[in-house]
Amino acid sequence: MLAALLLFAAVLGVILFLAGRLGGGKRGDKWVGFLYLLPVVLMLAIGLVYPGIRTIYESFFDAAGNTFVGIDNYKHIFTDQDQLVVLRNTVFWVVLTPFLATGIGLIYAILVDRSRFESFAKALIFLPMSISFVAASVIWKFMYEYRPDQANVQQIGLINQIIVWLGGKPVQLLIESPLNTFLLIIVMIWIQAGFAMTVLSAAIKAIPDDIVEAARLDGVNAWTMFKNITVPSVRPTIVVVLTTIGIGTLKVFDVVRTMTGGNFQTSVVANEFYSQTFRADNQGLGAALAVLLFVLVIPVVAYNIRHVRQSEAR
Repeated sequence: MLAALLLFAAVLGVILFLAGRLGGGKRGDKWVGFLYLLPVVLMLAIGLVYPGIRTIYESFFDAAGNTFVGIDNYKHIFTDQDQLVVLRNTVFWVVLTPFLATGIGLIYAILVDRSRFESFAKALIFLPMSISFVAASVIWKFMYEYRPDQANVQQIGLINQIIVWLGGKPVQLLIESPLNTFLLIIVMIWIQAGFAMTVLSAAIKAIPDDIVEAARLDGVNAWTMFKNITVPSVRPTIVVVLTTIGIGTLKVFDVVRTMTGGNFQTSVVANEFYSQTFRADNQGLGAALAVLLFVLVIPVVAYNIRHVRQSEAR
């Protein structure tokens, strides 16, 4: 750490020294700007661009990374039964999590807006965002915990205890596919709903008061207010929240790795990339999965940027 701090101070000192020598005039200011950008460009090239190109290159080789196999790794992803389950689970995550988390956050933000206990109510739903994904997964793993249905055996998982109270038998929830995938998705929704609520609540408060008052004077009911005023006014923010949660969902790893380890047909692309690369030592397939994940994220990011620019231009 000390060496890193000294290196940072040395690089910063050199940049400031050169900036002082080159500054002055339009041309000098231009070179100073390039000088300040140089460390960022170098770090991006070393930490992002080169690894990305290297990963694409390795995705065309076999497990050991020695023999060129063309697009066989990509064919395997879309033809192997286990990999198709991974893709199916990823689709479930991406389709359900952003929309449900955003919907819950939006409804909650509207319900508690200007209420007497607004701050406390918002703090409760935002609380999961303050802990790590791993900690949240451990909490919910205890919620789903299973104990054999035997005499003198107490259920420590809340869900199974409720099932027992209702007269049923405890269920091994995290090994039942595809139910276990949806149970993991609930954890992600629980975490991300607080983020959606916070951002959308700020957008709702930014709606001009005169528009709201005019609608109330016209006798608009709550549903019409929500449909024709609130949602159109915060639509750009909803899109940003949806795409942001969608990107995070595509990269979800902590929840799956902590709760099931990707077993019992719960793996997703990000977890499978880790498993194939570091556990199965299949570098080619792991690289191909990483490239696939990158390709899936690009359209979401591009749409988000385009939508933000269109909103700013209005």
